[in-house]
Amino acid sequence: MKTFLTALVMGLCGALAVFISFSMGWATWVMFLAWVSYYLFGKSIKVYTPNFLQIILGILLGVLIQSMASLLVPTIGAMGFPLTVFILIGSLAYVSKINGLNNIPAWFLGLIIFFGVHPELQVIPVLGLLVPIVTGVIFALINDIGLKYINTKF
Repeated sequence: MKTFLTALVMGLCGALAVFISFSMGWATWVMFLAWVSYYLFGKSIKVYTPNFLQIILGILLGVLIQSMASLLVPTIGAMGFPLTVFILIGSLAYVSKINGLNNIPAWFLGLIIFFGVHPELQVIPVLGLLVPIVTGVIFALINDIGLKYINTKF
């Protein structure tokens, strides 16, 4: 019975998440990446929050990479983009020494989301990435609460 209820909660959460994502025209994989990141980075809001911040910072790093590269490419050609990536990704080795900014995989999840969706470099499209990310985290919380309830009652 416990396995059935677990499957039911997980299946319902997943199906509802996909339905909402498709209905809203979101990149479903972004929502599921955020969902999985909740489980990978803490399974509690208190532990997850600094990691969530680093995912957002990874998105902003992607914006910075894209912006700087667009300035360098006209000047130095095709090497402008890889040079920008080299400098900014390399800087993570130093940034990761700062307490609370030391989860490099979280930074890279943000970069993956940014470069995977490839939004226009404008405020609204970039901020729009937060919607499926936050929704994914909410579904992770709902799923986690449901599974914890099942584990305590059965």
